Amino acid sequence: MKEEQNKIVVFQEKQIRRVWHLGEWWFSVLDVVEILAETNNPTDYFKKMRKRDEELQAFVGTNCPQVEMKGTTGKRRKTLVANTESLFRIIQSIPSPKAEPFKRWLAKVGYERVQEIENPELAAERARQYYRDLGYDEKWIETRLQAIAIRGQLTDEWRTRGVQEGLEYAILTAEISKATFGLTPTDYTKLKGLKHENLRDHMTNLELIFTMLGEEQTKQEAIGSDAQGFPENKEAAVKGGRAAGKALNAFEGETGKKVVTSGNFKQQIAEAKNNGNKRD
Repeated sequence: MKEEQNKIVVFQEKQIRRVWHLGEWWFSVLDVVEILAETNNPTDYFKKMRKRDEELQAFVGTNCPQVEMKGTTGKRRKTLVANTESLFRIIQSIPSPKAEPFKRWLAKVGYERVQEIENPELAAERARQYYRDLGYDEKWIETRLQAIAIRGQLTDEWRTRGVQEGLEYAILTAEISKATFGLTPTDYTKLKGLKHENLRDHMTNLELIFTMLGEEQTKQEAIGSDAQGFPENKEAAVKGGRAAGKALNAFEGETGKKVVTSGNFKQQIAEAKNNGNKRD
């Protein structure tokens, strides 16, 4: 599943940010500390941990780089991350009853990624089942998976054309969204009342369809003009978004329906998770 290289995974209903970096998953250290230590101030807790354990201090300095991730405000910031091996070392310094189940969860997450690399169809099937478990209907799921595939094709194209992952991807994505919907992803997220959630997981079928149209047309514009580097691909993004925006306006004019909505699936997802916990 290849939408963006930044993803969120869930351990016991708590979100943990992760990023695909240097051929493996890296996890936000502070997200893990917050969960295992059950603290509202993971930065302070982790700072004290490192002061108490000089060996840990040296280990983190050598093995835990700073990588761009989305923060709670939606902005990308340099965040301390650790791969699976490094997290096992950090966990040793956190006295927590959750440590052992977290280790098992972490091993499972890493193993699933290896499987997905060897058999990409597994990633799509896992995504399909994930959305089924959250209560989405099959039609929406099919549209969502198509949107993920088109997004992956676009980012592959950007990568080969010299666009840098991270900030430049975010800017181009914002240009497409702004030209298509009249809203940046940040504005769109606020409209839907979201915070940490994935915006596209809360889009309707129509919103996903026009998102796909903007991204597919952006890819075609980049290929057609042989756009190289960020500035030329930014022009392609604006053109692609404008084409989708014109189609959106025509659709609304013809049907009288508004595409952009403030609705989201938060309640549906919460109910599905509660039902899952009851089954467990």
